[in-house]
Amino acid sequence: MKVAVVGATGLVGTKMLQVLEERSFPVTELIPVASEKSVGKSVSFKNQTYTIRGMASAIAEKPALALFSAGGSTSLEWAPRFAEAGITVIDNSSAWRMDPDKKLVVPEVNGHVLSAADRIIANPNCSTIQMLMVLKPLHDKYGIKRVVVSTYQSVTGTGVKAVDQLMNERNGIEGPMAYRYPIDLNVIPHIDVFLENGYSKEEMKMVHETKKIMGDDSIRVTATCVRIPTMGGHSESVNIEFENDFDIHELRQILIDAPGVIVQDDLANFVYPMPLTAHDKDETFVGRIRRDESQPNTLNCWIVSDNLRKGAATNAVQIAEYLLQKGFIG
Repeated sequence: MKVAVVGATGLVGTKMLQVLEERSFPVTELIPVASEKSVGKSVSFKNQTYTIRGMASAIAEKPALALFSAGGSTSLEWAPRFAEAGITVIDNSSAWRMDPDKKLVVPEVNGHVLSAADRIIANPNCSTIQMLMVLKPLHDKYGIKRVVVSTYQSVTGTGVKAVDQLMNERNGIEGPMAYRYPIDLNVIPHIDVFLENGYSKEEMKMVHETKKIMGDDSIRVTATCVRIPTMGGHSESVNIEFENDFDIHELRQILIDAPGVIVQDDLANFVYPMPLTAHDKDETFVGRIRRDESQPNTLNCWIVSDNLRKGAATNAVQIAEYLLQKGFIG
């Protein structure tokens, strides 16, 4: 299968190449695509070297699949052109997520909504993906009324410039700033732009995407999204109010059995999820599972996942695997 990776030189694009190789996705020919300044350079994939192409050149090659991670404006301009050429696009930007005509998919949660007719498929926000990996099996059993989430998000979610800012600050080197303020030894309660309601766009993404992916507008979500000086994954403190009461042992077993979820919750041995141990893994990790003692039918937990993998590249490749398995591409 011919596969294009658009944004192949970025943090997520590079991770997409790694995940495609690790999961043995049947790529017969890779078409790496990047901005004009990168055209002509090369990337390595499966011990072969491939030359980076431009957008129009990639479309002319007629790949079956294009994985996009090149930003919203690029996706809005080019994803429809790929789709018109009969190419299935899986887009990692926010461009198409809330489009009512586009599917927003976490395969373990709502892969069943996909069809052969889907030409542009949206990959959700990284923080939403990992939260819903835990919420979906619990919602199926107990019914979720309300979610209160606070995120602790890695600088890798911003990109290479933010990683460079953190490392420069750590090493006492002046350099370009990805953020308005220093990030080392700091916490910035500001991700994406602020909206008129006082929330950031990132926070409202979690609200709207949760309802769309879960297929349930009755779930109430409120979020506070924060950038912290870590790499390896995003962390979330999540408070979940259910319609029905739960047995904590049964609930824990539901999470143990959930696909793609690993329970790390052994307080006696100080075992709980952390970005340091989630780094470069595809699973979503959950721990600190405990009843909220301040009100009935409510749970507290701590969720961590590598935002470049399950939060971006791996989820996109899993969507492609689902399409392939169903015979929708190939």
